[in-house]
Amino acid sequence: MNADLALAMTAPISRAAPAEATLPLVACSVCYQVQGETLIDDLTVTLDSGRRTVVLGPNGAGKSLFLRLCHGLILPTSGSLTWAGNEQADVARRHQAMVFQKPVHLRRSAAANIDYALRRQGMARDARHKRVDDALALAGLTALADRSARVLSGGEQQRLALARAWATEPQVLFLDEPTASLDPTATRAVETVVAQIHRAGVKIVMTTHDLGQARRLADDVIFMHQGRLLEKQPADAFFEQPQTAEAAAFIKGELLW
Repeated sequence: MNADLALAMTAPISRAAPAEATLPLVACSVCYQVQGETLIDDLTVTLDSGRRTVVLGPNGAGKSLFLRLCHGLILPTSGSLTWAGNEQADVARRHQAMVFQKPVHLRRSAAANIDYALRRQGMARDARHKRVDDALALAGLTALADRSARVLSGGEQQRLALARAWATEPQVLFLDEPTASLDPTATRAVETVVAQIHRAGVKIVMTTHDLGQARRLADDVIFMHQGRLLEKQPADAFFEQPQTAEAAAFIKGELLW
C-alpha cells in the first residue's frame, strides 16, 4: 500500500451536511425482460442505509442488471423501484453514483476528471478545488493529480473512479465488480478506499464474484440465481448457514446451472 493511501486511512473525511434522505430503496416485484426473455424475475428487496450490501451469484445471475435497475440506467418491465417512497428516479439519481468494472475516464489529468464531475453538478470553482484535493487524498492519488488518467494503472484508474464518485457526495454508491481484473495488491488498495467511503457514511451496494472479498466487506449478502433473489441475510449468517441449496453449493465453489 502506498504512503498516500496509508495516510488516507487515518485522515478525517470531510463531508457536507446530508441532503434529504434517499434511502430506503424498495424494489417491489421487479421484472426485467429483453425480447421476451425474463432476466430479472419478481425481485422484491429493501436496501436501507448504513450496512454494506454485497450481491453474490454465479455468472448470469442478474447481479449487474440489478445494480443498473437500482441506479436507473434501465427501467423495469414491471414492478416498481422507490427511493424513500418517491418513484421519481431522477430525484434520487442526484444522490447516488455508480462505478463500473471498467470505468471511463476523460483524456485529462486525474484531478481534472474529478473537477469535471463537480463542474457538471454546478459546484463553484473554489469549492471544487478543495473537493478535488480531498478526493485524491482519499484514494491515495495526490501524487498523481497531474498525470493523465488514461496512463494510470488499472488499480489507480479504479481508485480514481471511486474518488470521482465520492466527490459528488452520493448517499448510495453502486459498485459493479470493481476489482474483477486487478491483482491482489491493487484489490487491497481499492477495498481500502471502499471502506473509507463507507466510513464517510455512504451506503455501499456491490457485486463481486470473489467470496473472499464478500467475507471481508459485506455486512449483508444478497444471493441471486437465474434472475431471482434467493436470499438476503447478514453476511455471517449467509456464510455459516445458507438457507437454500443453491447458495450452499455456491459457497462450496460448485458450479450452478
